[in-house]
Amino acid sequence: MMATNLGVVENGCCKKGPGYASPLQAMSGPNETLIYLTCTHNGTGKEKPDYLATVDIDPNSPTYSKVIHRLPMPYLGDELHHSGWNACSSCHGDPSAARRFLVLPSLLSGRIYAVDTQKDPRAPSLHKVVDPKDISEKTGLAYPHTPHCLASGEIMVSCLGDKDGNAEGNGFLLLDSDFNVKGRWEKPGHNPLYGYDFWYQPRHKTMISTSCGAPATFTKGFNLQHVSDGLYGRHLHVYSWPGGELKQTLDLGNNGLLPLEVRFLHDPAKDTGFAACAFATNMVRFFKKPDETWGHKLAISVKPLKVQNWIKPEMPGLITYFLISLDDRFLYLSNWFHGDIRQYNVEDPANPHLVGQVCVEGIIKKGSPVVVEAEDGTTYQTQLRMPLLLINEMSQLIFPGNQLRGGPQMIQLSLDGKRLYVTNSMFSTWDRQFYPEMVEKGSHMLQIDVDTERGGLEINPRFFVDFGAEPDGPSLAHEMRYPGGDCTSDIWM
Repeated sequence: MMATNLGVVENGCCKKGPGYASPLQAMSGPNETLIYLTCTHNGTGKEKPDYLATVDIDPNSPTYSKVIHRLPMPYLGDELHHSGWNACSSCHGDPSAARRFLVLPSLLSGRIYAVDTQKDPRAPSLHKVVDPKDISEKTGLAYPHTPHCLASGEIMVSCLGDKDGNAEGNGFLLLDSDFNVKGRWEKPGHNPLYGYDFWYQPRHKTMISTSCGAPATFTKGFNLQHVSDGLYGRHLHVYSWPGGELKQTLDLGNNGLLPLEVRFLHDPAKDTGFAACAFATNMVRFFKKPDETWGHKLAISVKPLKVQNWIKPEMPGLITYFLISLDDRFLYLSNWFHGDIRQYNVEDPANPHLVGQVCVEGIIKKGSPVVVEAEDGTTYQTQLRMPLLLINEMSQLIFPGNQLRGGPQMIQLSLDGKRLYVTNSMFSTWDRQFYPEMVEKGSHMLQIDVDTERGGLEINPRFFVDFGAEPDGPSLAHEMRYPGGDCTSDIWM
């Protein structure tokens, strides 16, 4: 790993690597002041490159809630999506390691960018581009999605298929600490049909990955028939860690259609975690059984809404993202279609219970042709479960002059668990299909205050970042990262 003193600065102590010694120690870290967002122009009709935006999130700053820097990528057609670090808390014991480079895979072009955030955290700079031809020729992989840093100093990236978009070519790419292609992580022949996200728990010598669908399928947009045709996944894949042997496949059935994000609990001693199953709109809990194999059970179910004027008579919530607070007390999920964010207490992982909920737009907003049909036959265009304000009132009263566009998608939690940041772009093709107004007018970023004592979510009316007002035209903002790490990128040993 590259030797710098960033770990010293980051931790306020000496002889330590990046991040924190434990999740609970991370909760005592400094409040976030900057956040990086991947933003895409791809799919919006603009011949402009995607970029990394830096947003000021320091409430005491004169540029609070504003984009203060944009780093454009050197090519068109990337579709920047997820991101990760070259080093995180898994390298905490290595004083030569530094959380310096933000790793940006491009879902469509296959390029992987390494961005230097150390020279000037407020204005990151491009460090290196990993050529997709090099990746494909050496590994057969394409469509890179989720990057995670490893304790070895390597970077591992899940890839969703081969260069032709076939799911059979999916697997896990390994880059060395200088971002050179090393090869594939999994053993030959140990890649399942579909891949997507992954999370490893070293003390249990296990990595678990999820299953989306073939890039050739989902990049063209959503077709309901493709679900019936079995072109989307419903499995969790259990690998040996760090060996890369596929040990077990968990068939989630119809309760687990399209498992996307996966997380173990942050406590590295825990042998349980959750997976978000988008189409089924369920959270599945997975756990180690007494015989050392892994099992799963339905943990949370979001009831579909009976609707009119939509593509089917029932609308799932579509859980597209979730995260777990660093103390493993709360789980947060976003329903991209329904338009709400939910907070569950998971101190007993086998018995989650809802403690907070807030609506931040969705398909059923006022003015949409889609309406919800209540049990008495009447129709409405708001989540009646939501407290305080109707959707259209919220748009006008909380953010005067700003119209919320699109449902909540990506979320990121502050280290102390008290602030939740939200963006609303999922993937440009799906954005255009379900929220065309967002593609035309740009996405946005919100911040939600979290009650960590009793539970509860409340929108911060002072914070609104409008990506419809960007210099090169409206853009779509997706994943968020803090310079000091966060609960969706740090893994503890």
